[in-house]
Amino acid sequence: MASESTAKSDTSITEHLHELVLNSSDVEEFLNELAQVSARNLSEPGDEMLCAITLLRQRKAATVASSSQEAKSIGRLEHGFTETPGMTAFADQEIIHVPDLTQDGRWPEYSSAVIAEGIRSVAALPFRLEGETKAALLLYSRRARRFEGRVLKFAEDFVSQTSLALRLAVRFAHYSETAANLRATLESRTVIDMAVGIIMAQNRCSQQDAFDILRAASSTRNSKLHDVAAAVVNALGQGPARTHYDG
Repeated sequence: MASESTAKSDTSITEHLHELVLNSSDVEEFLNELAQVSARNLSEPGDEMLCAITLLRQRKAATVASSSQEAKSIGRLEHGFTETPGMTAFADQEIIHVPDLTQDGRWPEYSSAVIAEGIRSVAALPFRLEGETKAALLLYSRRARRFEGRVLKFAEDFVSQTSLALRLAVRFAHYSETAANLRATLESRTVIDMAVGIIMAQNRCSQQDAFDILRAASSTRNSKLHDVAAAVVNALGQGPARTHYDG
């Protein structure tokens, strides 16, 4: 069974996770690191626990992180079926424990697929996140009844302890993606404005007339407005347009 000796102290784990949040380049990298930390802290010598983390964000493809390639392969099965322990944990926001897949009839198709991978017991523990974002720690073992008693309680405490770090990682990812989208929008606007200026100079027309010409060309060519504008700018020999930022 898991014991305090198999894990870092609460403080050291928290400090390590905060470092991961700050040093990870994106949320997927953080999740992979978190899955590996989970495996190290919840496994025992000679009894490896496979750990995967699945993350669902609004308008984003599901992210599956893992402690190993084998764990990732099994974790992906969560998204191959309509009903799974992880999906149930998401929906009910409660721990789902499957002591023995061969004796559990709740998810027959999923269970058959996971048993074929050599897994006998599963636990899905939801993280406490914000808004519509959902995530769960998925634990797999080749032993039946691996997650009973103190082991499951230990895993529950670990998820509770790491939820804050995951909330921060998701929040940082959102801010980073928002900034990247804004930058892309501004750069696209810059290209369009430059193309409009070129058309105005070449045709001695108003800004609105120049924009209408650009839009008509976009429609005729069945191309995005940005792509047509970029072609106009590049044709002048000035190369790709870029928006410059300070800082």
